[in-house]
This record gives sequence, structure tokens and C-alpha cells, in this order.
Amino acid sequence: MAELIGKNGTWTFDGDVVRVVPSHEKDVPRLRSALGEIAVPLEAVAGIAFEAGTKAKNSAGRIRLRLRVGADPLVQACGGRLADEADPYQLEVPVERGGVAEYFADEVRNALSVAQISAEPTDQYLIAPPSVPISATGNDGTASFDGDTVRLEWGWLADGKKRTAGNRTWPLAALESVEWRPAVGMDWGWIRFRVRGDAGIVSANPRLDPNCLALWGTKKESGTSAVLAAAIVGRMAHPNASPETPAPSAPAAVSDHDALLRRLRELGGLHRDGILTDEEFATAKQAVLKQM
Repeated sequence: MAELIGKNGTWTFDGDVVRVVPSHEKDVPRLRSALGEIAVPLEAVAGIAFEAGTKAKNSAGRIRLRLRVGADPLVQACGGRLADEADPYQLEVPVERGGVAEYFADEVRNALSVAQISAEPTDQYLIAPPSVPISATGNDGTASFDGDTVRLEWGWLADGKKRTAGNRTWPLAALESVEWRPAVGMDWGWIRFRVRGDAGIVSANPRLDPNCLALWGTKKESGTSAVLAAAIVGRMAHPNASPETPAPSAPAAVSDHDALLRRLRELGGLHRDGILTDEEFATAKQAVLKQM
């Protein structure tokens, strides 16, 4: 087994699966911590590259895992808008581990060659979506998803148009698409829900659109909302699937009692580590308890 320890986590490869495990250090981006461990099957990989760094930055470089188009719901939901430090498929390598990084990349490339994995786009997700229930807090409210239903609940900072429209609830089948944009600098970000049969966006401004959670000013908001978007997108029909292909269902393990207990423990750990706020933890915990 090949193992590579980087600044934000650890990658391992057993010949079939690349496992991406985030570090528990406090400076690890919130998105990576919220995602937890990601199992990337070899069939989802299009390539891997190690880019040499400079000694001045005390870094041997960065290793990047390139996925097949359509293989991962997170990549699909974020559309290339993740910053490098938040991208779980990039790992900064300390200068003393440059040789290990090159060996790791060679092992993955050799396995791809032997298995003759296609680099063509896929018509199904090959990487599991994030676990549910899950919630994300924005500037003007909270969005949550329990595997079946998406909810938007407005806070006191919500614009009058949103409060007049009221809290929003949609079954997963009612959604046509989910759009995610990070908050960058002074520009607003958002997670916007396109609903089938809806007349359209009330306003392009995320603060005024009642089908949109506005994000601004903090990496915390952008990070958890990206994971929420991926959890929803990964359970919708794949964009490359034929019309006859049914939308994927949530894994059966989600409704299993033991799996729900594990999820509660995971949420407790994220809360203790400061990854989840008190409000996010309470919302997610209640959703798990309802399923139990």
C-alpha cells in the first residue's frame, strides 16, 4: 500500500481505491473537515500529477488527482469554483516527502494503465455523496437536507421578500438543479435551488431570491454549503444519464440504526472540534433523531 502524508491530510492507495483523509489540524479548510474521508475508486480517476514546488516555500510541491468528468458529485456541484486549499483532490507535499509523492503518483498511474481505465466522462457518480442529514448556515438563514427533503429556513437577517415568501420545503424530486457559488472577497456567494415548474428566479440578487441561501464574508459558510450542495446533487439524476435511467437513491445504510448512531458520533466530533456551530449541530442532530 502506498501512503502519502501531506500538510492537510493523508492519501493512501491499495491498488483499487485512493483514500483521502483530512488532517485534524485547526488550519484545515472547513470543507475538507466536513467531507471527512473520501474513497475514490480507481475507475473514477482520469489521471494524477505531481507538480514540483520551490524550496523557498518549504514545499516539495502539490499532488493533484484528476477525476473523470461526472464521477464526483462535489466536483459536479462546485463546477471548478473550489479554491486550491479547499479542494480535497489536491495535497500540498512537505519538502521531505517529494520522493514519496512521485512514487505515489507512479503507483496510481501504473494501476490505471494495467486496468485500462477510461478517461471518458461517466454517466453515473462513482464517488459516494456526503452523508445526510446535513445543514449549512448562510448569511440570511439555514439550508438542510435529510436525504428526501430540502428545507430553507430564514433568519432575522433575511430580506423582507424572503420572509414574505416564508420558509421553503421541496422534495428531492421537485428540484431541477442546484447551483453553488462561493463568497469571494466582497462578492456574494449562494446556494440556489432551481425548482421544476417554478416561474423562475425572482431576482438574480441572492439576497432577494426566496429559492436561494445567500453566502457572504466567511469561508465557513461557503465550505459547509458546498458539502450540502454535493449531498443533494449526488442523489439527483446524473446530468449525463439517459432519460430512462432512474435517479440514484440514498444508500440503504443511511436508514440503518447503527449507521445513524455512527452519524451522531461523527456530528458530535465535528461539533467538539469547532467544525459545526451550535446551531448547525442541533439542526443535524434533530434530523438524525427523527430518522431513528
